[in-house]
Amino acid sequence: MLIGPESSGKSTLCEKLAIHYDVPFVKEYARTYLGHNGSAYLHEDLLHITKGQLLEEKKALERIDLNAKPTSKPLLFLDTDLYVIKIWSELVFNRCDASILNAIAVNNNSLYLLCEPDIPWVEDPLREYPDCAIRYLHYLHYKDAMVNQHIGWVNINGNFEARFNKAVEAVEALFQ
Repeated sequence: MLIGPESSGKSTLCEKLAIHYDVPFVKEYARTYLGHNGSAYLHEDLLHITKGQLLEEKKALERIDLNAKPTSKPLLFLDTDLYVIKIWSELVFNRCDASILNAIAVNNNSLYLLCEPDIPWVEDPLREYPDCAIRYLHYLHYKDAMVNQHIGWVNINGNFEARFNKAVEAVEALFQ
């Protein structure tokens, strides 16, 4: 599971990991939702995004179960999860709906890869905060969430090769 602020390399790393392990990955549903409904959004839209994200994860898990081989590693990479929606909700609207918090409470992820925003900003019409200082402040919110939950996490930083190597090392540690 990859988390972190905007333009911190989550999508790129998620796809590279999925290719490396030859497993599926789930894209960030918010991009699909906002692509269909416009980039302006309200607090209520985050509930729709949450439902869509969970549905995409469920579909991917069902595909893994159908195609599972006895010797394969049960991996699914997520480009985002509900912590991202929670933190985004708190940063933008200064609140988070209880249904999102309740869904986080039953989270069954095995590992978080926290992407640090130490790579160049990439312009995107759905991104809102290009300022480096704000991106780093957002990163600290994600780091706080990781420190205050029970699932293992690894900080991912450096150039793209270093990020990939750190991520692979963390994933491999799950299977030792």
